[in-house]
Amino acid sequence: MKRRLFFKQSLIGGLTIPMLGMQSCKDQSVDGNSKTPGLQETPEGFADDFALNEITIPELQAKMESGELSSQAITQLYLDRIEAVDRNGPTLQSVIEVNPDAIAIASQMDEERKAGKVRGPMHGIPVLVKDNIDSADKMTTTAGALALTGNIASQDAFIIEKLRASGAVLLGKTNLSEWANFRSTRSSSGWSGRGGQCKNPFVLDRNPCGSSSGSGASVSANLCAIAIGTETNGSIVCPSSTNGVVGIKPTVGLWSRSGIIPISVTQDTAGPMARTVTDAAILLGALAGEDPRDEKTVGLEGKYPTDYTAALDPKGLEGARIGIARFFMGFHEEVDKVLEVAFEVMRKQGATLIDIEEPEEWKGLGRAGYDVLLYEFKDGVNKYLAQANAPVKTVADVIRYNEENAAASMPYFKQEILEAAEAKGDLTTPEYLEAVRKTLTQSQKGIDKLIQDNKLDAILGPTGGPAWCTDLVNGDHFGGGSSSPAARAGYPNITLPAGFVSGLPVGLSLFGSAFSEATLIKLAYAFEQATRHRRAPGFLKRIAY
Repeated sequence: MKRRLFFKQSLIGGLTIPMLGMQSCKDQSVDGNSKTPGLQETPEGFADDFALNEITIPELQAKMESGELSSQAITQLYLDRIEAVDRNGPTLQSVIEVNPDAIAIASQMDEERKAGKVRGPMHGIPVLVKDNIDSADKMTTTAGALALTGNIASQDAFIIEKLRASGAVLLGKTNLSEWANFRSTRSSSGWSGRGGQCKNPFVLDRNPCGSSSGSGASVSANLCAIAIGTETNGSIVCPSSTNGVVGIKPTVGLWSRSGIIPISVTQDTAGPMARTVTDAAILLGALAGEDPRDEKTVGLEGKYPTDYTAALDPKGLEGARIGIARFFMGFHEEVDKVLEVAFEVMRKQGATLIDIEEPEEWKGLGRAGYDVLLYEFKDGVNKYLAQANAPVKTVADVIRYNEENAAASMPYFKQEILEAAEAKGDLTTPEYLEAVRKTLTQSQKGIDKLIQDNKLDAILGPTGGPAWCTDLVNGDHFGGGSSSPAARAGYPNITLPAGFVSGLPVGLSLFGSAFSEATLIKLAYAFEQATRHRRAPGFLKRIAY
């Protein structure tokens, strides 16, 4: 679920919420009568004939190995694609900044390849990275906030160090929901002061979800080979679902968080967002590792594999036991239909599906979960800003900046979540200690108990509904989802395309106990190979009725 829904959940006491104030998109109706989706309009003069559409990392490696393409040529094609699709044409606004050193990095990787040195499967592969992840280069890191304009990191985030070491080309930074969607209860996902409103590449007046909006939209629109997002609760899996791509939220501790603008030390993690399970698995293994700057990663070597591609088994559903969390369904009847078809595919592939009941441990965690984020956001952001090269040094400074520059920083919604965080104490406060104990312990216990009692390989639920119409006046119209248990527990969650509702993608989520990524990847890959639901977006202006 989206992060700010913790606040809404605390008011209604549930884990899912119904469609809130669903409105029609601007100029959506053709005749005002028919409710059946009809013809859809594409941007005038735009023809999507990109040479690298839907290409995978292994296919790019094959082309570089054969000499058909170089990393420099591939990187230039993606830079041109960003100019054509993100800046012009459909104007997705998914990329906040391109790396002026991208071509130079690609050229270096080509020279290494000519010399017989190939670092691994990411060698020469262009990657876009969310703009809350530090890169010590000519690009800034701002979480989309104008208050952090000019913040050039002195040191790479650990995962950026790993990315460079893998031979990947850092192509640029992606737009996001400002402050990773932890600013206002009425925000619009994909909007930031720096980047403007990111769009969904399937239908441009629809929302890309967040907070990793630009990462999801850009990889879906073929602006890069693969992208990196971050999640506290739903911010990888939701934009992956609505943009029709694969997203993996790893176990907290699999990827380091040092050098990432934080929300929650308990829940935060970065993760891959890709067009295929294979590509996501490649990047997942490449960036895993122990980082002394992130204590959550220390001492975990040996608890997870170094190569997740070994889990890519097309028969991976045979003999699997999957728990169906129907209590997350029911918010949209068409999503339910998509899932029922997915269940049948899994059965035909040899899986046993078991309906499970919602654990008592998961109920009533909304208020405590929200408090955890408020306390940890204040503590984490103050620590980050104290060492950053930004003009603001505390959350209080950010709030003051936004107030003094309200016309630019807060044209559509305010900053009540920032203010609520600033009002909290430190991490020794009894309210915080009890909230984090309750949220973490009960979330983990609920998942572990379901897995053990039912002898499950994974738990399955809807990732979310079809993309809603972007509404800067009222904010998001989110439907439902299943991200909270794994997010609060710090456990892995993978989402992949499950089908379409009125031409809009919807995904299903598979989550499980700590460090079960390989099992989830095996199940997801088998489903992907059996269904092939992923398709390139059409950049439609609107759904016509």
